[in-house]
Amino acid sequence: MGTEQSTASADTWAAARGGDPTAFAAVFDAHRDRVFGQALRLLRSPHDAEDATALVFLEAWRRRNTVRVVDGSVIGWLLVTTNNVVHNLERSRRRYRAALDRLPLPRIDEHPDHADAVGERLDRAGRDERVRSAFASLSAADQNVITLCVLEELSMSEAAEVLGVPAGTVKSRLSRAKSRLAGLTGADEAGTDATGVDATDAPTTIQGGAE
Repeated sequence: MGTEQSTASADTWAAARGGDPTAFAAVFDAHRDRVFGQALRLLRSPHDAEDATALVFLEAWRRRNTVRVVDGSVIGWLLVTTNNVVHNLERSRRRYRAALDRLPLPRIDEHPDHADAVGERLDRAGRDERVRSAFASLSAADQNVITLCVLEELSMSEAAEVLGVPAGTVKSRLSRAKSRLAGLTGADEAGTDATGVDATDAPTTIQGGAE
């Protein structure tokens, strides 16, 4: 980010942190697409990604006095918060499904509605992208370090500042996260997975949503 752009971004966030709704709207407009893209990468549903995006910016407003600004930008904090919001949503879904599983099965009438079954098949079809699915299965810590260092190309020191940990910790986490992601995408002994992607570069193949 250029110096002038960085300064302008920092000034806008400073105004938003002070409670200026117009400035916060400008922050939303500047970063909404990248937050939505990250949520879509994990959730694979535009509707769910929209909900997650709204929650991320709600958190940003509620916690605006504690948001970490790195190089004049809050994008790192927003993306890490996106990962956390998605994990919370997934936990809530699992609890909901578990509750449903404990309910007695309804009687099947003569003319069942197959819409839900069709929707489930379509949803499963959208989950076949190997790398996206693998990324979604990583821990929040692994997702955060790959998001910041690989997808957003922050430096080790910048990522460390966003996460509030030493740069050495970021480096070791990134190495482990890349190895886990390579393993989940089926890397072979030659270091290339079934899709022909070099395992050392596997995180860079993650795509999904608006960038």
